[in-house]
Amino acid sequence: MSEVTNIQTTSEKDKSEWIKSTCAYCGVGCGIEAKVNASGKLDVRGDESHPANLGRLCSKGLSLGDTVTTEGRLLTPSIEGEATTWNTALDHVATSLNDIIDEHGHDAVAFYVSGQLLTEDYYVVNKLMKGFIGSANIDTNSRLCMASAVAGHKRAFGEDCVPGTYEDLEIADLVVLVGSNLAWCHPVLYQRLKAAKEARGTKVVVIDPRRTSTCEIADLHLPLTPGSDIALFNGLLADLAKHGQLNQGYIANHTTGLDDALTQAQRFNTVAAVAGATGLKLSDIETFYRLFRQHVRTVTMFSQGVNQSTSGTDNANSILNCHIATGRVGLPGSTPFSITGQPNAMGGREVGGLANTLAAHLEFGNAEHSALVSDFWQTDRLATQQGLKAIDMFDAIESGKIKALWVMATNPAVSLPDSDRIAKILKKCPLVIVSDCVSTSETLDYAHVKLPAQGWSEKSGTVTNSERMISRQRRLLPTPGEGKPDWWIVSEVGKRMGFHQAFDYPTEAHIFQEYVAMTTIGNQDGDATKRKLNLSALKGLSIDDYNTFPPTRWPIVSNDNASGRLFTQGDFSTPDGKARFIAVEHKAPVSPITPQYSMILNSGRIRDQWHTMTRTGLSAALNAHTIEPIIEINPFDATDRGIKEGQLVNVMSHVGEQVFKAHVTNRVIPGQSFAPIHWNKMNCSGGKVTAVIPAHTDPISGQPEFKATPVSIKPLMMQSAGSLVTKRRLTKQQLHTFDADYWVLQAIEGGYLYRFQFKETCRSVPPRFMTLAASENAALIHGNAEHGRRVVTYQNKTPLFAFSAFPLKQESEQPDISQLLASQFDSQDIHAFLSGSLAARSPIVCACKQVSLDTIEVALIDGNAESVQDVSNQTLAGTGCGSCTAEIGNIVDRVCARKLAQRKAG
Repeated sequence: MSEVTNIQTTSEKDKSEWIKSTCAYCGVGCGIEAKVNASGKLDVRGDESHPANLGRLCSKGLSLGDTVTTEGRLLTPSIEGEATTWNTALDHVATSLNDIIDEHGHDAVAFYVSGQLLTEDYYVVNKLMKGFIGSANIDTNSRLCMASAVAGHKRAFGEDCVPGTYEDLEIADLVVLVGSNLAWCHPVLYQRLKAAKEARGTKVVVIDPRRTSTCEIADLHLPLTPGSDIALFNGLLADLAKHGQLNQGYIANHTTGLDDALTQAQRFNTVAAVAGATGLKLSDIETFYRLFRQHVRTVTMFSQGVNQSTSGTDNANSILNCHIATGRVGLPGSTPFSITGQPNAMGGREVGGLANTLAAHLEFGNAEHSALVSDFWQTDRLATQQGLKAIDMFDAIESGKIKALWVMATNPAVSLPDSDRIAKILKKCPLVIVSDCVSTSETLDYAHVKLPAQGWSEKSGTVTNSERMISRQRRLLPTPGEGKPDWWIVSEVGKRMGFHQAFDYPTEAHIFQEYVAMTTIGNQDGDATKRKLNLSALKGLSIDDYNTFPPTRWPIVSNDNASGRLFTQGDFSTPDGKARFIAVEHKAPVSPITPQYSMILNSGRIRDQWHTMTRTGLSAALNAHTIEPIIEINPFDATDRGIKEGQLVNVMSHVGEQVFKAHVTNRVIPGQSFAPIHWNKMNCSGGKVTAVIPAHTDPISGQPEFKATPVSIKPLMMQSAGSLVTKRRLTKQQLHTFDADYWVLQAIEGGYLYRFQFKETCRSVPPRFMTLAASENAALIHGNAEHGRRVVTYQNKTPLFAFSAFPLKQESEQPDISQLLASQFDSQDIHAFLSGSLAARSPIVCACKQVSLDTIEVALIDGNAESVQDVSNQTLAGTGCGSCTAEIGNIVDRVCARKLAQRKAG
C-alpha cells in the first residue's frame, strides 16, 4: 500500500508561524491565517491579503479553532462494526464494488459526495466513477444548494459561469438580493456591501418572504409569496420593454430568443397582475422596477431562495433574462451573481462532480467532448450518459437498481428531504460505504464500511469560491488516528479495482496538475469546444509553485482577463457566441395549501450554525445564540392556534412530523413560518426539518424544494422541564434513562448542556439519573429549592454532573447550570445552584465577542448608550462579523422606548 505524502505539514513549518489557508464554511471562500498556540489549540484570524475577505471573518470563521478536536473523530477503518486495517478495508471496498459491477452492471454503483471535498478529491472521485467504473452515478450535496443556478447559467450563457466578482457589490449603484439572507449566510459579503452603502449610498433591495437581518440595510424589502419569483421578474422584463429600457443594440448583437421570453412575460405586463401573484404592494413593485430602470450599475445576487424550488432553474433564468435584456452582464458593478453555499461547491462544478456533467465544463451528449475526455484519461470505459441526480439516486437504491453507495463528507440521512424515508433506503442498501472525519452521524449509523478521512485543518488542496477564486487549503495540524485524505482513499480503491496507472498520484499537487491540463483540452482559439474554464497559464506548475499558490481567479490564461469578469464583450459560450433568453412561466409550488396543511414552511440557515452541526455543534460560542430548533411564526397565527412564545409545537406535513420551539415574530408574515435546517437526531429529539419536507424537485436541475412546504402547527402541552450538565456526551442508553418527551443538546464551556421537557409533572430528580450518577463512583449533593429539585455529583473536587428538575412555567427563573462546569469545585456556586440563587443565564447576542443581552441592556440603561454604535463602543458587540447588528438595533429600540415611556410616566 502506497503512503500518502502531504505537501505541507506542521513539522515542516515553525509552529509559531501563521499559515495561510481558507475557511471551511460558505462559498465566500474567506482566507484565514492559523497557528498552533502554546496550549496546542489552533488560533485563527482573517487573512488581510486575501481578496475575498481582506481580513474579515464571520462568527463561524472566528470560531474555527473551537471546532478542531480529536473528540468524536473516526479514527480507524471498520467493516461491519469491527476495526480493521487500511489494506483490508480498501481491498474489501474494491472487491465488493467489482463484484457488484460484474453481477449487476456499472450503474449498480453510486457515489454521493460533498462541497466539503477539495477540488483534488472531487477530481479523483469523478474520474473513477465516470472514467473507469463507467457510470455517471455520482452526485453531490451541492445539488441541494446551487444546481438550479448551474442549469440557468448553462441555458443562458452556454456554460456554468458566474460573470462577476465581489468587487461588483462595492461599485454597484443598486444591489438586489433575491432569496439571500446575506447577513447570516454570507456575512463577510454583507459587511462589504454595508460598507459600500455607507460610503456611496448604494441602493439595496431585499426580495425575501421573511424580514431577515439583511433587511437592516435595505431601502426596500419585498416579502413576496413563496414561489412567485418568476411573476416578479417576468413583470420586470415586461416593464423594461414598456418603458423602452431594453438595450436594443446589445440584444441584436449578442442575444437570441427575446421574442419568446417577452411573450411569456406579457402575462405580467401590469403591476396589478404582478401584485396578484406575488402578494406585494403595488407601490413597492413600482419602486423596485423604477430603481432597476434607473440604475445601470445593478448587481442581482441570488441564492437558495431562488434555487431551492421546483421552479428553481426558471427562477434563475427569469433574473438572467432581465440582465441580458439590459446588457448588464459581466460589467463593472452590473451583473447577475449566483452566490453558492459551500466552500467548494464551485470547485465541484468545475471538475464534474454533478451527475449531469462530464468534467471540466465538458458535457454529456456531445461526441467531441466525450472523445476529448476518453483520450485525456486514456480510458475506453467512459460513461456515455448522465447519471442519477441525488433524489433519483436514492429512488434507485430503494427500487434495488443501485446496490452500493459510497457517501463522502456529507450526511444525506439529515440533509435530504423526506429524510426518514432516506434513512429507510440506507438501511435497505446492500453496501453502504462512508468516508468521514466524524464517528457519529445519522448516515454513519447505516454504514457497512467506515473509512476515516481527514478533516478541515488536516487537508491539503484547493477550493474555488463563488467569484471563481481558487485558493489553497493547507494542512495546519496532524491527523488523529489513521485518517487519510479523500483523494488518497479513492485512488487506493481505484488501484485495487484494476486501474492502477490512472490513480497513481504521489501527492495532491499532481492531481491539480492533471486537472489544469484537462481544462486546456479542446480549449484553444478556434476550437468548437472552447470554454471559459481554462487554467492554461498554470501548465507546468511545480510542486513548490503549488505549495505557495496565491488566491487566483479563473480563467487563468496567457492573455489573462485582468478584471476577472466574464462575458464583458458579449462573448458567450454558446455555439453562436450569443446569450439565450429563456421563456419561463410562473407556476405555483407543487404542494398546494389545504385546510389540513394551511401554513407554508420555509427553511434555511441561521447565523452561527452550519449544515448538520457536526462541526459548529462543537463550539460553545456558536451554540450560545440559538440554542434550540425554533420555528418562526407570526403573532396572528400564534394567537389563532393558541401558541405562546417558547412553547413546543408539533409541525406536521404529509410526509412526517417534528417538534420545534415556537418563536413568535413579525419577521414572517401571516400564513408563513420558518425553521432552520441544522438540528437532527444527534443533537435533538425533534427539530429535523427535512423530515417534514417532501422530495419534490425541479424537473431540469433536480434540486429539491425546501422553501414552500404546507404544514400544520399545533401547540404541545408540557408540564415540567429539566437541565443536565455533564463533562461528556451521554450515550443513547444513558439519554434514554431520562424518559424525556423532548431533549436538546448544547455544547458549553467544559462540557455539554441537555435540556429536557416532560408531559408529566417531574416531582423529583428521576431515579434513573441517580443510577447514572452513582455509576461514576462520585459524591452527590441534593438540594430542593422553591422552584425545583437539584443534585450535583462530583469527583476530586470537580463537578461531573448537575441536574435540575422544575415546573415548566418556572423555566425562565432557573439558574445558569452551565456555570458549574466552568471551574473547579466551588462550594459557594454549588450551594447557590442547589438553593436556586445562582444567576440565570442571559442570552448571547454577539457570538464573536460573546456579549450577552444583559450586558447590552446595562450599556443602554446605566451606560447611557442610545444607538448601536454606542453599544458597540461600550461592549464590543457587533464589532466582529457584524451579523448581530440588526438584533442589537431591535434591543436598542425596545430599551429606548421603555426608557422614554418611563420618563413620560414619571
